[in-house]
Amino acid sequence: MTAMISSRVNRSYLFAPGHNAKLLDRVFTAGADAVILDLEDAVPEDAKDRARHMVAAAIQDRAALVRVNPPRTDTCAADLDAVAPHAAAIRIPKCESAEDVLWVAARAGGLPLVPAIETARGVLAAEEIACVPGVAHMSIGGLDLLRDLYAGDGGLPMLYVRSHLVVVSRAAGLPPPVDSVYPLIDDDAGLRAEAEFVRSLGFGAKSAIHPRQIPILHEVFAPSARDLEWARQVLTAFEAAGRGATRLPNGEFVDLPVAQRAQRLLEISGPQWRHDPLGA
Repeated sequence: MTAMISSRVNRSYLFAPGHNAKLLDRVFTAGADAVILDLEDAVPEDAKDRARHMVAAAIQDRAALVRVNPPRTDTCAADLDAVAPHAAAIRIPKCESAEDVLWVAARAGGLPLVPAIETARGVLAAEEIACVPGVAHMSIGGLDLLRDLYAGDGGLPMLYVRSHLVVVSRAAGLPPPVDSVYPLIDDDAGLRAEAEFVRSLGFGAKSAIHPRQIPILHEVFAPSARDLEWARQVLTAFEAAGRGATRLPNGEFVDLPVAQRAQRLLEISGPQWRHDPLGA
């Protein structure tokens, strides 16, 4: 099952290691907006091939992004051969150049691509990476990035990179970027504080490593009243135009992808706002 993600507004992305059969089954019912099955850091070297086959089987009829191994490696090529026919999208770890994205794109069969910025080189190349055709949105791999930068914990060391990705994403016409995981599973207060901080910078979602983190992320990244009013205006205008391109009173352009984003905003905000002029 291949699903388009470029027009979706997800709040949470839940990781599961590709070699763990129990978690591969449970991750799809944990309540996250999107699932990322991991073939990279969470999988030991001696389990890579097994994980590849398990993930390929798991996504036959269930939508998930797949995090492959670093681009331009034989391991990544084998990952893409196995999962590209059925993945919803490919997350590219340690992405450091537009060439990295193009290398994956050439092997991914037109799938949406999600580059993860995890190194200093990736930060410097983020603008060109975001502009590669097929990129759905940008993301951060915060733990790897902190290690690469020799930076300490807390929000301050990552402030520049996070703000840079927000600006880069907006300039490239992409949705807001997705923040990295919060590694302390039992620290609800810390997770909430970090999620609220990155949302204030302009992030649209955050990754998770445990289902217990999902409710907090959904609360923090839920659409605001302003977002919902915008979505209602978009869908009303889109319907009035016969589901064709149009403009809002403020001059904002509306076409099908914009209407799909508005529809998704209403869907994730609860059934009381649900409205379906797109026939979805």
